[in-house]
Amino acid sequence: MRPDSPAENVDHTAEAARLERTAGLYPEDSEALLLRAAAHLELAGDRPTATALYDRLLSSTDGLDNPHLVRALKASNLWEYGHEAEARAIIEGVRAASPRDPAPWVIIAEALESHDELEAAHDTFTEAVRLLLTDVPEPPQPTHPLLFGRHRIRRMLGTSHDEWDALADTVHSLPITLDELHDPKRVWSLGSENPAELEAEITRLRAELGAYREALSRPFPVAILHWPARELAELLEAYPTLAAEYPSHETHLATIESALRELASSGTPNLGIVTGTVPSYEAFAASELSSPTDATLLPQYATTLAARGRAVAWPPQSTAACWCGSGQPYGACHGRTA
Repeated sequence: MRPDSPAENVDHTAEAARLERTAGLYPEDSEALLLRAAAHLELAGDRPTATALYDRLLSSTDGLDNPHLVRALKASNLWEYGHEAEARAIIEGVRAASPRDPAPWVIIAEALESHDELEAAHDTFTEAVRLLLTDVPEPPQPTHPLLFGRHRIRRMLGTSHDEWDALADTVHSLPITLDELHDPKRVWSLGSENPAELEAEITRLRAELGAYREALSRPFPVAILHWPARELAELLEAYPTLAAEYPSHETHLATIESALRELASSGTPNLGIVTGTVPSYEAFAASELSSPTDATLLPQYATTLAARGRAVAWPPQSTAACWCGSGQPYGACHGRTA
C-alpha cells in the first residue's frame, strides 16, 4: 500500500510529482496514484504537503473508492507531525464508520500502537476482527494483518491467547512462530554484545518484515497480463500478428498460471494479474508512439496497469472466484494442483 524503498535509493519528492502528473492523465485512477504520491511525500519528510493531497482527495466531487482509507492515512500522517488531537478525532470517526475494508483498521490501529496507545490499539484491532471475521470460515488474505497486529499487541500487554490468537497462528506461514516474532523480550537482544543473539534477532526481524510486506503488498506487484476471451478475440482480429503471442485463449490462460507458479517457486513476491482491454492497449501504444502490433509493448502495458493500481493479487484463496473469470472457485479451476 505504501512505498518501502529507502530514501537513498529513490527521490521521493520527484516520484510524488511524477505520480501527480500521471493522476492528471488517468483521472479514473487518481485515487490510487495520489495515495502513493502522498506516501512518497511522507517518506520525503514533507508531511504537510502529504496532508494537502489527502485533503484534495477527500474534497473530490467524484467520490472515492475508499474514503475511510484516505482518512486513516491522513490521521496517521497528522499525528507524526504534531497534530495529535485532529488525528485522534479522525481515528474515532473511522472506528464509528465501521468500514468493511481491513486496511483502514490496520492503519489507525498501528498509528495508536506507534504512539504507545497499546490498549486503544488492542481495542481497535479487536473491534475490526469481530466485525470482519465473525462466522467467516477462512480469513481472507487482506484481514491477516488484523490478526497479526492484534496478536502482537496482546503479547506486548501480556494477555493470554484467545481464539483469535489461535486463528492468527493458523494463517501464519513463516517458519518462525508468531509468539517468537512478537516476544516483547526480544527487543532486549538488540542491545546485546553477543553476536549470536544479534544474528538471531536480525533473522527474526527480516522474517517479520517479510510477513508485513506480503500482507500489505508493494505498490508495484509483478503483474502478468490477462485478456478475457472477448477482448483477446477483438485484439487478434484487429492485430493478427499478435496471434504468435496468443495461439488460443485456453493456452493464454494456462500460460498465465504456469508463469505465476514459476515466479512464486523462485521466491518472487507480490505477484498479480492485470486485465487488458483493446481500447486501453491502443491508447497505451499511442502514448508510446508505437503500434499495437509491437509485441514488446505487452509487458510494458501490464507494468503500466499495475502501476495504476489495477493489479489483482495472485493466487486467490482456493474458495474465491478464479482470476480467469470462469466463475468457478480457484481451487477447482486454475488452482488445481498437477
